[in-house]
This record gives sequence, C-alpha cells and structure tokens, in this order.
Amino acid sequence: MLRFNLVLLLLSVCSALGLVTARHKSTRLYQAIQAETAQAEQLDTEFNQLKANLSSLAAHSRIERIARERLRMHVPLLHAGTVPRARATEAR
Repeated sequence: MLRFNLVLLLLSVCSALGLVTARHKSTRLYQAIQAETAQAEQLDTEFNQLKANLSSLAAHSRIERIARERLRMHVPLLHAGTVPRARATEAR
C-alpha cells in the first residue's frame, strides 16, 4: 500500500509540474501575441500616415507649383484651333 501511495504521489507531482509548465508557456505565448498585435497596429498606423503623405506629395497642385517655381516651367499658350508644329529634327 505504501508503494501505491508513493507512485500516486509521484504521478501527482509530475502532473502538477506539467500543469505549471503548460501554464507558463501559455502565458508567454499570450504575451508574445499581445506584443505582435501592438506592433501590427503601430505598422498599420505608420502605413496610413505614409499613404496620406504620398497622397499630398502627388497632388496635382503641388507638382504644378514645383514645376513653375523650381523648374521655371510654364503652360504653353496655344490659340484655339492651332496645332503645334513638329520640329524639323522630330519630323525625320
């Protein structure tokens, strides 16, 4: 009977250690999931900010202003019904 009790005690201790180990792993995995979720939210926010920034950089008015101010470009003035002639080098 004593052996049987010792075997049951040993099995109970092993079971308790297994339970503690499983619980610890579960807690670590949950913390890892929380950290990854927070990073995903941060990356999503950064991505949305980058999309908004790209949208403002590609705005037609901004491109036109830069072309006019920095590159000194201007919109050609064409009379109604006229077509610009091709240069002699382009016609060949």
